[in-house]
This record gives sequence, structure tokens and C-alpha cells, in this order.
Amino acid sequence: KSLLPALNLAICWEILKPNLKLEFLISSAGNLFDYNQLGHLRGYTPEFICYKFIIGSTVNNTSFNQIKITKNLDSYLAGLIEGGGNIIVPTKERSDKYKKNYPSIQIVFQLKDFPLALMVQKELGSGNLQRKKGINNYVLTINTSEGLILVAQKINGNMKTSKIHDLDLLIEWLNKNITDLKIKNYPLNNDSLTTNAWLSGYIETNGQFLVRINSKAQQPKLECKFELIQQIQNTKYKNNNRKKKNKKKLLNIYHFLEPIAELLDSKVKFTKSIDNHYQWTIRTTTLKGNLYLEKYLDNYKLFSSKYLDYKDWQQILDLFKKGENKKIKNINQIISIREGMKERRTIFTWNHLKNFSDLDK
Repeated sequence: KSLLPALNLAICWEILKPNLKLEFLISSAGNLFDYNQLGHLRGYTPEFICYKFIIGSTVNNTSFNQIKITKNLDSYLAGLIEGGGNIIVPTKERSDKYKKNYPSIQIVFQLKDFPLALMVQKELGSGNLQRKKGINNYVLTINTSEGLILVAQKINGNMKTSKIHDLDLLIEWLNKNITDLKIKNYPLNNDSLTTNAWLSGYIETNGQFLVRINSKAQQPKLECKFELIQQIQNTKYKNNNRKKKNKKKLLNIYHFLEPIAELLDSKVKFTKSIDNHYQWTIRTTTLKGNLYLEKYLDNYKLFSSKYLDYKDWQQILDLFKKGENKKIKNINQIISIREGMKERRTIFTWNHLKNFSDLDK
């Protein structure tokens, strides 16, 4: 079921309008829509969107090696891709039908985060945004030379996970196939998490704000926590050989999650999901850890619908700070706030996207 009809997209279009030149949009019914119709999305989910954006500077043959580097946007983009994206580099030059294979970068967004997907697409000035059959996500696919070079240079030097190996392969492919292009590969970024927006981008995909209420006890027990889960693909519990095969992958993930856990006054725990997959989990268990997270996210903001969950969660956290979370009237307030968070949310506002351009500064 699509959440888009409930979105206040009119705000989103107003934000995008000054920089937007529409080429075409095809709805799920296969119909073309003009810009005025886009201002009021009702009752359908766009299947494929391709925009041409008017941006301040364009990438061309003479500027491949002079792309503007912006610390916060670039680190946010790296976190977004490492959390919920893929860098795909062909292993063969040509397909079985002898067509030349090309690399691509894919960034995945939840359906309800369609406005953020548009904003990222606008910022990059490249990419096709498509909802693929069978999955409840939008995928922004970047596969033009200009787009790949732009993104590769922006995230180069900002990577913190093993996806850096895919980036290295992409840079190697670009340098080999594009004349006069010489992108240098940078190592993993070891800067403190508190100095850039990488964690903010990563949380957009893998983080969630939790408010739990145990009403069975004589005195209702309330918990205000943040949880980050890194799932591991293709690691079902089947046999010991599978466990050994994935040991290296698991350790690689643990190493980049450890600084996040330290920042949040927590630990990285190895758990099993309900569908029998390995996953690493970080969960705040102290007020101090929540306060560290609050300080970070007030400096490096979220831009997906998780920003709305964060602001609701922050209201509840304020009651915990004051020690007022056990008062009956406040318990009722917490329950009311919780009922509008996450999958229960039916109203979305996107005023916070106006601040997305601040990442460029």
C-alpha cells in the first residue's frame, strides 16, 4: 500500500520548483503528467522519474578533475550509500549479447521518503528514480559518466565500510574508460563521527527511534531508545560452513560499527533476526547515550521521514531528562506521541528539506 497520497508533497514541490526543469514523468498507469499535476499527487505512485536539473555548475570533459567538494554533503552521501546503496561494477566488458556493460550506483529510499529521493536527485543533477516491481522502495540509479564521476569523487575519502572496495573498482573502471580522467583512490575515512554528516546519512537507512511501553506492569515501564541494525545478506543459519564463510564479513562490519557504539555509550551485539539472519545491533541503553545522539543529530540533521520520528522522540527524551516520564499525565502524552511515529504516521511534512542545501556549505 502506497503512503504517497498522505504526503504533503506540495511543500516538496515548492522547495524544488526554483531549480527544476521537468523532462518527463510516467505514472504507474503509464500516463504522462505535467508540472501542475505534480503539485498535487493523489492516488497514484510514480513508477519512473527522470529530471534535468538546472544547477550552478555542470560536469563536462574539462571539469572532471575539478568537482566541488563539500564536506557535509559528501559525507552524508557516503553514509547514505553505505547504509542503503550499491556500487555495481561489471566483471565482464560485454554481455552475452555483446552489449557493452556499464557500472552504476544505486541508492534505495523507502516509498514515504520520495521527497528526499527527489532532493538527492536534484542535488546530484543526475539519475533515474524508479519504483521497481516487487519491492516497496524507490531506487535512484546513476549510470551516466558525468553522474558516476560526480558521486565517485564526492564519496571518495568519506567511506567507512567495506563498500570502499566497490568504489575502488568503480574508480578503476572510470579512469580506464574515460580519457584524461585521473581519480586517486583514498583509504577508509577514520575521522571522528562527530566531525561530519556520515552517520546522519547512515542512520537514514539503518536507524530507528524507539519508544516502548510495558503496560502489563503495575507501573507502566517506558523506554526511550535508539536502535541501529546492520543486517547481513545471505547469512542464514544453515550450517557451520556458512558461518565460517561469513566470519570475515561479520568482523568487517563489526569494526566500523564499534565507533558508533562508543559514541552512543553502547555496545555492538550480534543477534539473530526473526527470519533467521545474522545482524549486528546497537541500542542505546542510557540517558547519556541518547543525549550524545541528540547532540550529534542537532548538528548533522536527518532529512528523511526519520527526522519527524526524531523530533517526536526528542519530545519524549525531554521528559526523561527532567525525570518527568513517570507522571501519569506525561505517560499519556508519551503514548499519544508514540502512536504517530514510524509506521503509524499518516501525516508527513517536509519543511525540513529546505535545510538540505545547508549541506553544501
